[in-house]
Amino acid sequence: MILSEYSSKYPHRRYDPLRGEWVLVSPHRTERPWLGNTEKKSDSKRLSYDPGCYLCPGNVRASGAVNPSYTTTFVFQNDFQALLSEIPDLDPSETVTQHSDIFQSTLVRGECRVICFSPRHDLTLPKMEETEIASVIDLWKAQAAELLQKYRWVQIFENKGDIMGCSNPHPHGQIWASSSLPNILSAEEKNLKVYYEKHASPLLLDYLSVEEKEEERILVKNEDWAVVVPFWAVWPYETLLLPRVPIQRITQITDRQRDSLAAILKQFLGLYDRLFDTSFPYSMGWHYAPGPVPENELTASSPEIAHWTLHAHFYPPLLRSATVKKHMVGYEMLCEPQRDITPEKAAKTLRELLPK
Repeated sequence: MILSEYSSKYPHRRYDPLRGEWVLVSPHRTERPWLGNTEKKSDSKRLSYDPGCYLCPGNVRASGAVNPSYTTTFVFQNDFQALLSEIPDLDPSETVTQHSDIFQSTLVRGECRVICFSPRHDLTLPKMEETEIASVIDLWKAQAAELLQKYRWVQIFENKGDIMGCSNPHPHGQIWASSSLPNILSAEEKNLKVYYEKHASPLLLDYLSVEEKEEERILVKNEDWAVVVPFWAVWPYETLLLPRVPIQRITQITDRQRDSLAAILKQFLGLYDRLFDTSFPYSMGWHYAPGPVPENELTASSPEIAHWTLHAHFYPPLLRSATVKKHMVGYEMLCEPQRDITPEKAAKTLRELLPK
């Protein structure tokens, strides 16, 4: 790589082929002193059941609904949805108001759901057994299979930790399904397609092939999956989870791939927790070929989606310790993303936490 001898010392830009954006890397800034705000360290000691938690089994939620006494995963319609399935029909001509090049709006339909990973209030994904994580994956697949038949996009995600604005410490994720394709997915759709049309192969599988040869940014891998700190990472310890074989949608994951996915999730999320000796916060989410999809095509590949590769982004905010996080402000908000720690150094730091 051309920049290899300079990239650990000098500022440079790296291209994110998924979003079509550049990222500024400033490795010399890692030596600067920190006198800014520090966050409260996450308290990882919690009860297995909290009578005041609106996600624990048998408890009353804020809406007045009562959770069943569930013993495995549990999903319900969010009591405070950002998207609604029942909205008025609107003629396309009514979606643009006043000046068509400036003032534009359109209604969007959708649904929002909450997934409780476990009845246990104190079990995050890396602390769960692999069989329990497999049950979460099965629920992700089932929810995607249902909602992809009706909606253009189904976002499965998790916000973990107070620092990420998580409103409840009970380990859980969310699903937002929408009739429109969100901005970031529109960019991925465009860039993945452009690459495929040029090279006749999926961008992310080609990318992983190079990463596996170089090994510099690979964290862990097994027969079916690999976790890498992406070359274009923005967040200090950002990771990208990829399949090692062509999979376009989460609904295509086989039972064997589900089990190996559960194993690698437990393994690398455990590295996160060991990094700063804390329950590591992050926002994560799955990206895959959009819908809507007929039921009989949910587990099949097709030429129309050959450019897609299922993948999961993990965006942890912690920078130097359990109490110092990266802030995306100033230059990042006004110009372009910027990071201090190089992806190579971040990957090396995480790999050193693997059991010897």
